Amino acid sequence: MELKATDRKVFHNGQGIPLVGLGVWKMQDEREAVDAIQVAVDAGYRAVDTAKVYENEAVVGRAIREVGIPREELTITSKLWNADHGYDETLRAFETSLKKLQLDYLDLYLIHWPVGSYKDSWRAMERLYNEGLVKSIGVSNFHQHHLENLFTTANEKPVIDQIEMHPLLSQKPLRAYLESQDIVYEAWSPLAKGGELLHHPVLTAIAEAKGLTVAQVILRWHLNNGSVIIPKSVTPERIRSNFDVFSFDLSDDDMAKIDALNEDKRTGSDPDSEEFLARTWS
Repeated sequence: MELKATDRKVFHNGQGIPLVGLGVWKMQDEREAVDAIQVAVDAGYRAVDTAKVYENEAVVGRAIREVGIPREELTITSKLWNADHGYDETLRAFETSLKKLQLDYLDLYLIHWPVGSYKDSWRAMERLYNEGLVKSIGVSNFHQHHLENLFTTANEKPVIDQIEMHPLLSQKPLRAYLESQDIVYEAWSPLAKGGELLHHPVLTAIAEAKGLTVAQVILRWHLNNGSVIIPKSVTPERIRSNFDVFSFDLSDDDMAKIDALNEDKRTGSDPDSEEFLARTWS
């Protein structure tokens, strides 16, 4: 599959997103985060994914102003946190995020998790979209039944669903449903939490045979499966390496071997689990 670093996934509303973006979860040290984003932009990244709950929107905003790239060339995503669901609450939360980022608009605003009155939140997001304050609106961690519930009242369909996805959790049924609805899927934690995959013998063998890192092999597997990815790192070498996934490809045999690793195993939360549903949010 031929892909280029400048390629974008086009949304059903005509907007789009680069195939590889920088995730900034847990980047709270200001200097470290600004430096990481600068390294990423210099390497070719043109998308940054943050969220209110990451507590670094102000830092991301500062970095955006310092990187020396025109604002319109960057795709900036933030997310509505669980404690802010509701129509008026969503409007206030968005305004706060925009002020912290010191931006005039967001490229993408997502519902972070399908909890509480997310249908009311979606109505508010539709208003933000219609007023031009957000170029596109989407969701994160929504299963098929969450989306079907949202569709009963929505006027706008999400352009994207950001989901946990990696070789241990390939999400094939959900991906097929999203494709049928013309909704892009984006993998958070594309390398899986905990580093378990980085030492997997199947992946290690493929990487060694090609002179690549295991992370590069996994990330290319994502791209070949049609996913947008947002790997996170603050290490300059890894940031650059994670973007260097366009100069090689994986064979059908490689892809099949990686596909076979699926265990439907989550390393993050499942929004349908009793533990998750029992949580209180602040």
